[in-house]
Order: sequence, then structure tokens, then C-alpha cells
Amino acid sequence: MPIRSVVPTPQSRGGAFTRRSLLAGAAAGAAVLPLAACSSPLAAGVAGAPLNPETLVFWNLFGGGDGLRMQAMEAGYAKQHGGSSSLQATTFAWGNPYYSKVTLATVGNKPPDVAIAHLTRAKPLWDGDLLDPISADDLASVGLSASDFNQKAWTAQKTDGKNICIPLDTHPFVLFYNVDVCQKAGLIDSDGKLKDLNGLENFEAALAAVAKVTGGTALNVANVSEVATPWRFFWTMYNQINGATPFISDGGAKLTVNEDAYMKVTDMTQKWVKNGWLNKGLDYATAQTLMFTGKAGFFMQGEWEISTAQSIKGLKFGMVPVPQLYDEPATQADSHTFILPRKDRTPEQRKAHMLFIKQMLEQSLTWAQGGHVPAYMPTFDSTAFKELTPQSNYASAAETAVFDDPAWYGGSGSTFENTVGAQLALVQQGSSSPAQALSAIKDQLSTYLNTPSPL
Repeated sequence: MPIRSVVPTPQSRGGAFTRRSLLAGAAAGAAVLPLAACSSPLAAGVAGAPLNPETLVFWNLFGGGDGLRMQAMEAGYAKQHGGSSSLQATTFAWGNPYYSKVTLATVGNKPPDVAIAHLTRAKPLWDGDLLDPISADDLASVGLSASDFNQKAWTAQKTDGKNICIPLDTHPFVLFYNVDVCQKAGLIDSDGKLKDLNGLENFEAALAAVAKVTGGTALNVANVSEVATPWRFFWTMYNQINGATPFISDGGAKLTVNEDAYMKVTDMTQKWVKNGWLNKGLDYATAQTLMFTGKAGFFMQGEWEISTAQSIKGLKFGMVPVPQLYDEPATQADSHTFILPRKDRTPEQRKAHMLFIKQMLEQSLTWAQGGHVPAYMPTFDSTAFKELTPQSNYASAAETAVFDDPAWYGGSGSTFENTVGAQLALVQQGSSSPAQALSAIKDQLSTYLNTPSPL
């Protein structure tokens, strides 16, 4: 494989000399050090060590149940390619540490062949000239086309007219419900399903009915030592309001939140807490445990908590899209995607890397068992997925997905999410008024709004 020069060059997509070029020399040295947090049993060697030239190097950030399912899919790929020596699969710590490693490895010309990125984090990688675009010919080389993917996610990944990643899934914010509690509240229909809860008045009546059953909260949304969930809850409700604008725009350089819509959602949040329908302060684990044990009827969280719910003996639960309370359906979501970090690839290597992606997509039913909605339409449309419940009951949320606004400091697990989510948590806790929280958000984001992307 040709070795790309690590000499700094100003020819990034931003068209300016950036921190990326300054990092290149240091990253080239750092890249020879072992970067792996842990490797799957399929690892062909330690990251940074010499590999068989035909060994495909794959990086991801999946732990827990997702990690186990990804390892099963990796094993499925390896089985088709002669065994474990065909793949080195390495898992790193979730969030910013992972994306820092991908960035440093790529600018140091030691990137993996294929990696996982949240769709919202792939965009800043692209803006930093760290990704290879994926052409229609690349897709066709392994029998794929744009029509094979959920179009909401596929359209969202397109940037500068290019395909920058390939969606594996959509993972939306959803509504979990305790069947026994909702049955007592009169919210389960004759078919055993949750009644239609669309409309603010209708949903608030349901919250009141559930609160009478539990003698406490009706709905739990984690907000103590937790910033992502308050953001997901807000972004879902905010985007259901006509006139909702991007929170930030121009690549994160402008704050453009619709303040009237912001106030409507945050006022509603505090009203629900005051009425005793929504928890005032609960950490992540307690918020779900109370719903699982019948002390609340509803719990809003990412669909990945399906595995936790299924592990609770005797728990009868269901999952549906977050109801439409305002003008139009909307659901905060992100997608796990496959990216091709920028590197020199021969045509044969490029096709091999695309084939890996294709063969992982073909195992999307395994991935869906962990709750994620398949972005690969042959799996999504399959009988096997339609019979997979409760996953198929909330799969329509992928069609109303709203992704975080693109910014170099934005996306899942990002500085933006941490900053804004922390203030929204304080609103729910009653420690801050909506106006005070918005003022703090403006103040704390000002540094990032006024700082060009360092990539």
C-alpha cells in the first residue's frame, strides 16, 4: 500500500491552514503506539503492529449488548473470509475519546480501513478532510445502491453533494411503557396495545391517569448526572412545533434556536414536573428502574434500553414512537454508520472494504435484536424483522428522525450536547428557569460559536 505523505498541506475542505495540519506530524509518531482499548477475539494483532496486508482493520465504539452483537457480526464476516486472520476488529471508549483516536490516526496516516461513526459525528470528520467519499460506483461494486437504505438517514448523511458514510441503523428516542400500569390506567386497547396518545391534551390526560395509578410520577426522563437524555427529550418536542429552526447553523457558527418554540417546550416540561407527572430529578438507572418496577408508567429513552427491559423477569413492557404532541411528528435520533477514513486504497482494497460493509449490513437482523432500526431496507422490509417485537412497533420512528445540527463541536456525546443538555436538566429539576437556562446556553456556547473548526 502506498504511504501518504504526512507533510502538512492547506488543501483541506475548509480551504485554510488548520489544526489538522499542525497535528499531522505529532499524530504520525503517536500512531505507531497501541491505541486499542480492547480488541475482539477476531483481532489479528495489536493495533499498530504489522498485519497481514489482506487483514481488514475495523474500529468501533460498541460496548455492552451492542458490542456482543457487533462481535457476532464480525465473526459472520470472518467465517466468509477464511477465519480470524481476515479481520482485526478493535473497540475503543465511547464518545469524544473514540473520535479523537480516529482523527489522530487518520491525520497520522495510520487509520483503520473501515470505522463506525455516528452520522452526526461523521460530518465534522468530513469537514476536516478525514473521510473518503463513497461513490455510486463504490456502492455498485458490491451490489448496493442508494435505494437500499432508509431515505431519511441516507439523505441526512449527504454532505457537499457526496455520500460520506453508509447508515447501519437509526436509533431513535422512544416511549417505553409498563403494560400493567397502563392497563390499570385504561390506556391499553382490546388488542393489548397502547392506545393512541397523540395530541398534547390527550397525552397529558394519559399522564394524569397513570399518575393516579402509581401515586407518583407518570413519566420518567433521566436528568441527574445525565445530559444526553434531556437534550433528546427537548429536541424531539421542539421539532414537533411548526417554525422550529436549527438550534445552531452555519456549521455551528450561529445560534439560531427559535426562542418561542424553546419556551413552549421548557414551560411544558416545568408544568409536567409541577403537576407531578414528570420526575424532578432522577439519574439514568433509577429513571428506568422505577418504570420497570411499576412506580411509573412511561419512560423515554433511546431504544437500546430494550435489552435492559428484556432482562427484567416478569416485566411486561412495550415500546412505541414518542407521541406527536404538537404540529408534526418528530423524533430525535442518530445513526451508526460505516465510514472510510481517508487513506490510499488500491481499487481491490476499496472493493474489499465496501464488501465488508455490505456483509455487515446483511447481518442487520442481528443488530436489530439490540433495538436499533435497520437502515438496510432488505432487512427492514423482511418478514423476520416485521415479526421482531417490540422493535417493529416503533420502527416508524426512523421516518420522523431529526438529527442534531452539524457542527464541529456537535453530535452524539459532544460538547454541544453536554452543554445544552446540562442546562435543560436544570430546567427540569427546577433549579433554573427556561429564560435563565437559555441565557446560560448562549453564554457557554459563545466560545464555540466564535471558534473556527480546529479540524
